[in-house]
Amino acid sequence: MTFSAVATDNLTAALDGLVDRVPGAEVAVVLSPDGLLLGRSRHVADQVAEHLASLVSGLYALGQAAGRVCLAGGLRQIVVQMARSFVFVATTRGGAILTVRMAGDADVGDMAYEVALFAAQAERALPVYLEARTAAGGTSGAHHRRP
Repeated sequence: MTFSAVATDNLTAALDGLVDRVPGAEVAVVLSPDGLLLGRSRHVADQVAEHLASLVSGLYALGQAAGRVCLAGGLRQIVVQMARSFVFVATTRGGAILTVRMAGDADVGDMAYEVALFAAQAERALPVYLEARTAAGGTSGAHHRRP
């Protein structure tokens, strides 16, 4: 069972607000860069939160690798479109990962805007993660909490 590592009413309220504000948004979760569940919107069952955490961890790793291979810089957002839904994944400036699942007929532009806005404002309720540097000066891909 996955438990939240950050017990904050502000984060839950912010995630609930995001889901309530955007028509078609169904659930929202926030993860640490290594996939630890930090928070979730209301009505997200434990099993759904665990599945999203696993899915998003894989997508995040793939996006990070794509950024390195393509020399494109850091990962900002991933959008997965399926037949009946979308999954939006965005990184915050502090390194946490926001994920929102929405209905397939929802307005994608509205969700992309709201996800980007939330990711930019989320630092008040989230810990900050730093990328570890390797001895050669590159990034190892690992993230650590700022002391």
